[in-house]
Amino acid sequence: MDFNVKKLASDAGVFFTRAVQYTEEKLGQAEKTELDAHLENLIARADCTKNWTEKIFRQTEVLLQPNPSARIEEFFYEKLDRKIPSRTTNAELLGQYMQDAAKEFGAGTPYGSTLITVGEFQRRLGGAEREFLQMSAINFLTPLRNFLEGDWKTISKERRLLENRRLDLDVCKARLKKAKLAEAKAALWSEEVDKAEHELRVAQTEFDRQAEVTRLLLEGISSTHVNHLRCLHEFVEAQAAYYAQCHKHMQDLQKELSSANGDTFPNAFAVNASTSGVTAGPSPLSTDTLTGASPPSRPPNPSNALESSTLKIEEVKPPATGTRKAKVLYDYDAADTSELSLLADELITVYTVPGMDPDWLIGERGNQKGKVPVTYLELLS
Repeated sequence: MDFNVKKLASDAGVFFTRAVQYTEEKLGQAEKTELDAHLENLIARADCTKNWTEKIFRQTEVLLQPNPSARIEEFFYEKLDRKIPSRTTNAELLGQYMQDAAKEFGAGTPYGSTLITVGEFQRRLGGAEREFLQMSAINFLTPLRNFLEGDWKTISKERRLLENRRLDLDVCKARLKKAKLAEAKAALWSEEVDKAEHELRVAQTEFDRQAEVTRLLLEGISSTHVNHLRCLHEFVEAQAAYYAQCHKHMQDLQKELSSANGDTFPNAFAVNASTSGVTAGPSPLSTDTLTGASPPSRPPNPSNALESSTLKIEEVKPPATGTRKAKVLYDYDAADTSELSLLADELITVYTVPGMDPDWLIGERGNQKGKVPVTYLELLS
């Protein structure tokens, strides 16, 4: 008990002298031992690494799991050293809802069968997303977390110890300086000078040893950068594989829907996969660009027997869905009463009907209605 009390009193005394030295340094009333330039550069580089690693880690967490409540739940599971339960992704949940809805609407209906197909592909997208999240957590997040919670804590501990050794060294320097001033006044203080010099040598040795330990740890930041670089490459590879899977799934889905619903949705509104915009015929250019340009040739009159014999413009009704707005690119004069004359830059409503020639659409402008050539239009979203 006596030993513990003495140690407590000694530690309190050391803490007090360090606090006094630190305060005097801040007030400019005491000298401060400066670290060498190389060590200062290592410390600055380590602080920069820690700050940016922490920001990258936090933002990657947000990217992989946007839900803050889910992130908090995963944090507690990690601290409790328990396995994080598997969580259904949003795409998988959407796919399940679509398939459940198809059962209610009827799997044999066009809408129901399409819901089943799209729902299945949404579930595949969700599975690819889950695999990406797992790979990213293992190959990228975990190494960053290990650095912040492991290596950096060790570095911070040794840096605090180095700072304490520096304060002790400066306290000993100040004590020796005072002892020498007193010695100059009275020779009786020579023993005090010897004691202060011995304490200074001990403090200097401990400071140099701790500075070397800290320097070695800080130089290890370079190997940390190399490790994080490898992890970054693995993260990018996982991202690329995930997006490639998603792209493939969506291409397969488009092909399946196109083959299944080709009769219901003719190719007049088909999206060209090689372009970023949705246009029909010529590229969507401004009227100024088209000044002086000749319009495309008039498409041939439809020879489809079904259309010529049964399609009567006055009896055509717009569908409940599938109508779109279109901008007229060139003037067009109707060849007969079944066609609609057009003026450049005007907006009309267009749609198609089953059995219609894909080079033509039904156009409406107010109470007027008639066939219009696709190549004279720019379809708007």
